[in-house]
Amino acid sequence: MSLTVKNISVVYTPINETNTFTSGDFISGQVLLEVEKETQMQSLSVKIKGKAQVSWSEHYGKTTVVYSDKEKYYSMEMFFVREDKTNDHQMLKDPSGQPYSSVVAPGHHVYPFTFQLPPQHLPPTFKSAIGKIAYTLETKLSRSMRVSSKAKAEFHYVSSHVVSSPELTMPQNGSKEKKMKLSSGNVSMDISTEKMGYYLGEGLKVLAQVQNNSSRAIKLKYCLYEKHSFLAKGRRKLHKHDIFKEEGESIEPHSKNTVTKVLSIPPSLTISILNCKVIKVEYRLRVYLDVPYASDPEIIFPVVVLPLPSVPGAKSGTNSDFGSWNQPPGGNVNPSPLHMPPSAPPGQFGASAYYGPPPSPLPAPGFPGPPDPFVPPSYVGSPGQFGPSVSHQSDSSDPPPYQEYQLYPQLPGQSKKS
Repeated sequence: MSLTVKNISVVYTPINETNTFTSGDFISGQVLLEVEKETQMQSLSVKIKGKAQVSWSEHYGKTTVVYSDKEKYYSMEMFFVREDKTNDHQMLKDPSGQPYSSVVAPGHHVYPFTFQLPPQHLPPTFKSAIGKIAYTLETKLSRSMRVSSKAKAEFHYVSSHVVSSPELTMPQNGSKEKKMKLSSGNVSMDISTEKMGYYLGEGLKVLAQVQNNSSRAIKLKYCLYEKHSFLAKGRRKLHKHDIFKEEGESIEPHSKNTVTKVLSIPPSLTISILNCKVIKVEYRLRVYLDVPYASDPEIIFPVVVLPLPSVPGAKSGTNSDFGSWNQPPGGNVNPSPLHMPPSAPPGQFGASAYYGPPPSPLPAPGFPGPPDPFVPPSYVGSPGQFGPSVSHQSDSSDPPPYQEYQLYPQLPGQSKKS
């Protein structure tokens, strides 16, 4: 940054305690500019955008191949100052309704703005070492014969929750039987869950009927694990991680037990991401019998982790195009520098902004909405313990991966085992 421009930043105002935005919300903020001397600007803009991207490398002998891909969800840029004014609908006015001056005096300057997030259900904010889904506000100052000055701030986004698939509320059922090799007899289990979709923090109820016709005591165990899939150029990078493991009481030889277990979905989990081309976040519940000196029979169910029904305190717009507008007359163009809240990370958000009424809606940016983020795969099976169900006969290590169904076609070179 040059000596003339001492500081440029973009800040926004949280609308709830969790600092989370959702579909249709208004996000208001300010571009903060501090200059050392009188400055001529070619343009000053603010942009809002959302995108996902992945990148990783794989080594094949002495050859290193980088796999990367990205998916853009939306991007809109508005200008406070711009030499080319052919697109007047993208120009912001000052609070008195006048165009901003392209010449600024020494000192602090504040440029307010408001965007409305798209009404579509987009993937939530996500970060990892390999890929991320990020929603950002960016500002750019351009001057003649100078390097542009830029700044950005990320904000947390979670889609508003709309369940459109009845399969999320249907019970699931699976059964497995195993003959013992080193001793006579066999063991079998019939496992049912109430549904497939669960809110963060909700209890996951599992009903198990276990028949132990062997000469050994066995234990019923539970494991919830997550799968992060990163997709690029026909390749998939897969990470698995156990969320928790729990076990029940021993089931004695030659006995039959019916066990009900309620497992808590941790409220800190990332919600399921099923509507992103390059990143997927999935969950599985593995229920298995711990059989001594033998392989463990298991049944695996897909679990869809849903966001809470609404974000407390959010101010959402309904049936509105994705647009932006200015503050109404009477706003303060050049207040004192903003003070950050004590709990706010530096550069993340600023003082309260005025929520003014929008003018006539801007045209939608013209991007197609992604499919519903919570459409699970289709399984057809017999009724289970809780009524009509989808059935999982566990003769493989895992149910078919989601991408084989409605949302994601199988990518070339991608393993069908998940």
